[in-house]
Amino acid sequence: MIKAGIIGATGYAGAELVRLLLGHREVEIKWYGSRSYIDEKYASVYGNMFQLVEDTCLDDNIEELSRQVDVIFTATPQGFLAGVLNETILENARVVDLSADYRLKDVNVYEQWYKIKHRSPQFLEEAVYGLCEVNREKIRRARLVANPGCYTTCSILTAYPLVKEGLVAPNTLIVDAKSGTSGAGRGAKLPNLFCEVNENMKAYGVASHRHTPEIEEQLGYAAGEEIIISFTPHLAPMNRGILATEYASLKKIEQRDGTYAYPSYEQVKAVYDKYYQKEYFVRVLEQGGYPQTKWVEGSNFADIGFQIDERAGRIVMMGAIDNLVKGAAGQAVQNMNLMFGFEETEGLKMTPIFP
Repeated sequence: MIKAGIIGATGYAGAELVRLLLGHREVEIKWYGSRSYIDEKYASVYGNMFQLVEDTCLDDNIEELSRQVDVIFTATPQGFLAGVLNETILENARVVDLSADYRLKDVNVYEQWYKIKHRSPQFLEEAVYGLCEVNREKIRRARLVANPGCYTTCSILTAYPLVKEGLVAPNTLIVDAKSGTSGAGRGAKLPNLFCEVNENMKAYGVASHRHTPEIEEQLGYAAGEEIIISFTPHLAPMNRGILATEYASLKKIEQRDGTYAYPSYEQVKAVYDKYYQKEYFVRVLEQGGYPQTKWVEGSNFADIGFQIDERAGRIVMMGAIDNLVKGAAGQAVQNMNLMFGFEETEGLKMTPIFP
């Protein structure tokens, strides 16, 4: 059994980490870090943990924490980990960071999109992007894992096989995504008040959302070239979930008779199966099946479907995840399982909840 510490344990992603790790057979939570609730009982912050967690919240002294645990999860705002991480911490414990501090390899891109100075760029090269289905072997060896964002996890997994295999023109990719309100965190914000969100749908971060360069960078690796996408997120009146609908122009491929034509359903499905058939957490739906957030809620699954638009020469790709599980805490636990040699699905085989 290993010991884990969570900094930012009282945010939504941190609380989801607590929920998942309490059901993990190989992990003991040693430290519940929360700058906002120091010395308060964790169960007084989250009543669902009554008689399940007796600990009090501690501060966010990560160097002190690193001496007591094997792995640290940082479910913190951008800039926190980059401001405190040092070699001593990484020698003491492995780190899974749920912020964006180490997702982007180019420090200039990070500072441009996040509007803050990166205070430890020396660790960017070492950090492994924690999308398990793509970087599994690198994650196993990593000391520092950059847990992907929720929009990016859904967007990348949905398009990755077709970009990697050259079935679509990556620079034509348009991502239209919807998120539940928990993606904005637990802090009080006017746009997230009930009266603002209920019975409403709105776009935000249009042509400027901070997950854009992350999607571009990772799909660019798949394409073997730099790409530019159009990404528009929307806020949906629900607690959890991401639904990404993605559009791209298909490329004509050589057929058995030597002619070139757009790929058929069977050819596209074969590409998805090549990458995901053995992936427990990625479910490629049957023909005519389109993902819905309610069928992944509370789980670590990513559901993917697609429809070829032959008339337009395009494909519509759709993906759905729970933004707090596969889009945050569940993926972080999946990364930890790989890093410590546990069964990758340990603590994560939850059936989606419904209704």
